Amino acid sequence: MSEPETRAAWVSERLRDEFPRLGLVSLTVSVDGRLGRSPRGVREHLARLADRFYGADALVLRQRPVPHAYRVFFRHIGLDPDVTRVPAEAAAVERLMRGGLPSRGLLDDALTIAVMETGVPVRALDAAVVEGALGLRLTGQRESLGAGEEATPLPQGRIVVADERAPLALLFGEQAPRATVGRETRRVLLYAVTVDGVPAIHVEEALWMAAETLQS
Repeated sequence: MSEPETRAAWVSERLRDEFPRLGLVSLTVSVDGRLGRSPRGVREHLARLADRFYGADALVLRQRPVPHAYRVFFRHIGLDPDVTRVPAEAAAVERLMRGGLPSRGLLDDALTIAVMETGVPVRALDAAVVEGALGLRLTGQRESLGAGEEATPLPQGRIVVADERAPLALLFGEQAPRATVGRETRRVLLYAVTVDGVPAIHVEEALWMAAETLQS
């Protein structure tokens, strides 16, 4: 099996002017027939992670460099990280609430492992629906997330993950239904958002960790 390659996405000029260190890196992985119940090794990995995150660990998590960098960025884009938790904190809080990290299928488990191991959130799209290059931009007038009855109107000026045709997901938020990974998905496009204070090596590690888990 040939190894996939990471790709840097385009970022609109307006976003680069405001957030010079903002970026997005993606990695496409073949998942033919593997998106189902996680194998034993993945479930055991989740159990080991759950053992590492007790109450004190969750409380100090926000002080670590990578989660802290995402907290700072959340505030810059108008999100209160104490209300809308950054993904690493959200995963840690869920572990505390549930008393563990239950397996939810291979894709969800791969994304959970990546964010808890590195602090970098990784998200997934169905690669088959992505047209052209993936990037980050601001929404224009009368844009929506999705199409037809499933469409969600988007306010102007929101940061979105988009292809060359339309928005695919709000940054750190809702995703277009057509881009959601499902049972018919054959290739998954993993992506991670880079912000100021997050070393590139952490982003690469998160993507590769999610990819390797999907191919386990």
